Amino acid sequence: MAWLAALSLSRGRKAAFMAVAGVSTGLLLLGLLAVAGLGTLVAASPELYQALRTFGVLYLLWLAYDTWRAPKSEESGFGSFRDGLITNLLNPKAGMFYISVLPAFLDPAKGAASTQTLVLVLAYVAVSTAVHAAIVIFASASRSALGVESRMTIVRRALALGLVAVALWFFWSTR
Repeated sequence: MAWLAALSLSRGRKAAFMAVAGVSTGLLLLGLLAVAGLGTLVAASPELYQALRTFGVLYLLWLAYDTWRAPKSEESGFGSFRDGLITNLLNPKAGMFYISVLPAFLDPAKGAASTQTLVLVLAYVAVSTAVHAAIVIFASASRSALGVESRMTIVRRALALGLVAVALWFFWSTR
């Protein structure tokens, strides 16, 4: 979420909305893969989980570095979508949500690969997308309020440090 706010400040609303589309696509893919049983496989394989965890932390650190640097020109293209997608696909916690929390809301008689599961996955993605879009809208509105590039740089770098903190927390909490 901090990355989306920083992206809105540094590269503009269009780039941030493309990132939201990537994040949402990643959540949807993880949900569908979890329904298909991949989430259980990741949970059962410490090596696979650790690989996803490590790459996820490294990617968060890359995003923090990219956020810290001087902003690139405004973009609305594939790069932001790709970054959002990769961020979620490398997040084992997002996948674990689908295999640990989602089943509590399912009727076991209907099985994991049922319409009810798909509806819950879609509902989760929709709510997540709405929250992420709200962050982009708020950060974009703040962009004009911050006005001066030096103030945007301070906020962007604070958010980059927040990403580093999230990466370290993620690394520590998922051991």
